[in-house]
Amino acid sequence: MPSPFPGMDPYLEHPSHFPNFHDKLIVHLEEFLQPLLPEGYYAKAANRVWLEYTEEVRVPDVSVLRPNRPVVSAERERGDVAIIDAPVKITAPYLPWSEHHESYVEIYSKHEGDARLITSIEVLSPSNKASGEQARGAYGEKQAEILAANVNLVEIDLLRCGLHTTAVPRNQLLERCGKVDYHVCVHRFDQLHDFFVYPVQLPERLPKISIPLTISTADVQVDLQALLDFCYDRGPYRRAIDYAKDPPPPALSPERLAWVKSRLESPKNIHL
Repeated sequence: MPSPFPGMDPYLEHPSHFPNFHDKLIVHLEEFLQPLLPEGYYAKAANRVWLEYTEEVRVPDVSVLRPNRPVVSAERERGDVAIIDAPVKITAPYLPWSEHHESYVEIYSKHEGDARLITSIEVLSPSNKASGEQARGAYGEKQAEILAANVNLVEIDLLRCGLHTTAVPRNQLLERCGKVDYHVCVHRFDQLHDFFVYPVQLPERLPKISIPLTISTADVQVDLQALLDFCYDRGPYRRAIDYAKDPPPPALSPERLAWVKSRLESPKNIHL
């Protein structure tokens, strides 16, 4: 069954559901794109990997090993204190670092022999938008690299929480579009100072977006709402989400919350 909402389901933004939803979007976006792309182009999912320090981990024991016969400079002895020239080896049982993976979609062209990256498509995650996260730093580096290259960048932000992260300047986004719940930002490599933004409010259907390829090739159109509905129908969300609770933070305005409740109280959704 489809989501009870006409556009983005705000309950999917919960940390216990969004990682699975994010990965499902990437997998099926690759599948959606393949038949839309002209001959000579293909889409492929890829992974960004980074190490993240886990503050919760506490190392219980640390062993300090000294050489059996430390080398002591006699002339550097001072009273009872001897200065050891050899280093002290410290071995920790394990390091409090964990490896993280984040997926995205790339479109390649094979018109000139070797495959060439022409478009990168990102679905933002909560860690991309969180202050101080290693994932945000890794994403920022990738974003800067793409913007400096002859590569198109498409960023899909389906999260109301977190810092502004897409490439379009935040002040200009607010000036032209006002405060939005979600948005898609498209940057074409041949239009350095332009950003094509699809603003979306919670009650609205997700848009059909243009995915740029090369200058001589027409864009392909991806229906984001159809993609979301496809992922929702094939995922665990209707069974796993507790729709009796309020949507996850950030808190909705009273008007928006009333709209959410009215959707859930619709006869077709009353069993949720």
